[in-house]
Amino acid sequence: MPDFPPAADRGVRAAGVPQNGATIAQAALVVVAVLYFARDLLVPLALTVLLAFVLAPISRALRRIGIPRVAAVLAAVLAAVAFIGMLGLIMGRQLAELGGDIYLYQWELTRKLNTINASGGLVERAQDMLRGLAAQAERAVPEPQPSLDANVVQPLPVEVRPPVPKPFELLQSVLAPLIYPLATFGIVVVLVIFVLLYREDLRDRVIRLVGARDLHRTMAAMDDAAYRLSRYFLALTAMNAAYGVFISGALLLIGVPQPILWGIVAGLMRYVPFVGTIVAVAFPLLLALAVEPGWTMPVLVLVLFALGEGLMGQVLEPLVLGRSTGISPIAVIAAATFWTWLWGPIGLIVAVPLTVCLVVLGRHVERFEFLDVALGDRPPLDPPETFYQRALAGDGDALTEQAEDLLRERRLSTYYDEVALPALALAQADALRGSFAPERLTALRARIAALIEDLEEEVEDDQPREPALTEEAKEAPASTAEAQPPPAVLVPPGAVMCVAGRGPFDESAAAMLAQMLRKRGIGAVAAPVELLRGGDLTGLDAGLVRQAWFCTVEGGASVAASRYLLRRMKRRFPEAQLAAFVVRGSTDDRLPNTLRTEGVLAVEGSLGDVGRVALRLATAPKAAANATQ
Repeated sequence: MPDFPPAADRGVRAAGVPQNGATIAQAALVVVAVLYFARDLLVPLALTVLLAFVLAPISRALRRIGIPRVAAVLAAVLAAVAFIGMLGLIMGRQLAELGGDIYLYQWELTRKLNTINASGGLVERAQDMLRGLAAQAERAVPEPQPSLDANVVQPLPVEVRPPVPKPFELLQSVLAPLIYPLATFGIVVVLVIFVLLYREDLRDRVIRLVGARDLHRTMAAMDDAAYRLSRYFLALTAMNAAYGVFISGALLLIGVPQPILWGIVAGLMRYVPFVGTIVAVAFPLLLALAVEPGWTMPVLVLVLFALGEGLMGQVLEPLVLGRSTGISPIAVIAAATFWTWLWGPIGLIVAVPLTVCLVVLGRHVERFEFLDVALGDRPPLDPPETFYQRALAGDGDALTEQAEDLLRERRLSTYYDEVALPALALAQADALRGSFAPERLTALRARIAALIEDLEEEVEDDQPREPALTEEAKEAPASTAEAQPPPAVLVPPGAVMCVAGRGPFDESAAAMLAQMLRKRGIGAVAAPVELLRGGDLTGLDAGLVRQAWFCTVEGGASVAASRYLLRRMKRRFPEAQLAAFVVRGSTDDRLPNTLRTEGVLAVEGSLGDVGRVALRLATAPKAAANATQ
C-alpha cells in the first residue's frame, strides 16, 4: 500500500495558483487586456510559434541528411511559403470561376425553394406570418402628417454621385485591404527563420529568465514539450492536407463545382473545433443543391463528410496522435470562444494549438500547474480522491462505474489497495477533524458497504489454486505434501474471522479483507466489534475459528483501545491464530509496533500480502504458526 502523509497534511492538494483571490483577478485582467490591445503584435508571434513547431521536424530531418543548418532552415521555410502561396493562388482562381456561375446557381436554388413551397407550403406560411407581423408593427407607428402651412418649403431630393476614381486611386483601393495580411505574413516568415536558426539560444534565455533549480530536469522537460508539440502539429498538418486531398477527389467524382477549393477549405477547417465541420460542409452542400435538379448529389455530399469526419476523428487521429490532444472537451469550447473573441477568425484557428501549448506548460512547470488542471484531459483527482468524493456525494452509480473501469485493468485486491483503502484513510482523516455529522457518516458507510456487496461477483485473477507449502511441508516426503487437501477443505467457511475495530471505517476494511480472502479460497467472515462483547456469531462456533484478524484504519481508535480489543479477541477465540491488518494513514509506527507486542502478526502491506499470510497460517501446523507469530 502506498505511504500517506500525516493526517494534518492529507486531503486534495490545490494546484499551483496564487492563494489571494484579488491577485488572481488582477493577473487575469492584465493578461486579457494585454492579449486584446496588443493583438497586432501577438498574433504574428503566435503564428510564428505554431509555424516553427510545424517546420522544426522538417528542418531537423534535412540536417540529418547532411544539409547545413542555415540551408535546411531556409529550405523548410521557403517550401512552406511556396505551399501556402500555391494554395492561395488555387483558391483565388477557383473563387473567380465560382463567381462567373453564381447567377445560375442562384436560379436553381430559387427554383428548388419554390418547389418546396408548392409541395408543402410550410415556407410560404412562415413568410405570410412574418409579413403579417411586419404589417401590424407598421400600423402601430403613426405616419407623419403633411404640413398645412403653405409657407413651409418642401425639401428637394438630392442625389450624390461620387466622382469616377482615377487609376491610381482604384489600384490603392484594391491593394489597401491586402497590405496588412501581406505585411503580417512577411513578418511571420522572417520571425520563423530566426526562431528556427536560434532555437537553442532562445531556449537557454527562457531558462535563464524563469530560473531552474534542477537544470537537467528543466532541459528534459522543455525538450520533451517541444518535441511532442512539433510532432503533434506536423502530424496534424499532414493529416489535414491528406483529408483535403481526399475531399477534393471525392467531390470531383460526385460532380460538385470547384472541388479543389472546397477540399482546401475542408483541410483548413480541420484546425477549427466544432464550427469547422459545419463551415466545410455548408458550401459544397449549397452548390450541390444548386447544380443538380434532384437530391442525389446533396445526399452524397452529406454522406461524404459524415464518413470523412468519422474516419478522421475516430480512427486516424487516435491512431496517429493518440487518444486525444490532451485537452478536455469543455476546454476546447472555452478556448475557441475566448480566442475568437480576442483575435477574431485567426483566434478560432489557433485556439486548439495555443491551448495545447498551455497544457504542456502546466504539466512541466509547477507554478503553472493550474493550466493543466483547468484545461487538460487528465483526471483532476487521483482515484482514491475520486472514490471518496463520489462516496461523499452519495453517487453510487458513479462509484460503481469507477470500480468497473479500474477493474478492467487490475485485480480486485489491487483496486482495494490502490483506491478503496487509501480513500478510507482520507475519510478517517476527516473523521478525526470532526467533519462528519452522524447521519452523513452513516450514509457514507452504507454507500461503501453497498459497493463492496456489488463487487462480490468479481473474480480475483491471481487466486491461488494450490496452498503455499511451509518449510516443514517442503522437507516432508513427497507423498505427505501431495496428500494435503485443497484450501477449500483446509479453510472452510467461518474458519477465518475478520473483526472490525472501533473506528468509523474499520467495518469497511474488515469487509474488504473478508471478501478478498473468500475469493482466494479462504472461508472468511466479517464481524463488527460488538462480537467481542459477546455478540452472536450467526450460527458459527467460536471454537472452529482458526484465524482471527483484527482490522483497523489507523486513527480510528487509540493505541490503548486497539490493544484492549486484541486481548478481548484472545479470550473470544482461544484456539485461533491472531493477526492484525492495519490500513496505514501516516508514517507513525506506534500502532503496528504496539500490536506486535501483544503477540500478533501485524500486516501493514497490501491485501495481497494479507492473503499470502492468511494462507500460510491456514496451511501451517499450529506449532509452526505460533512460532511465526
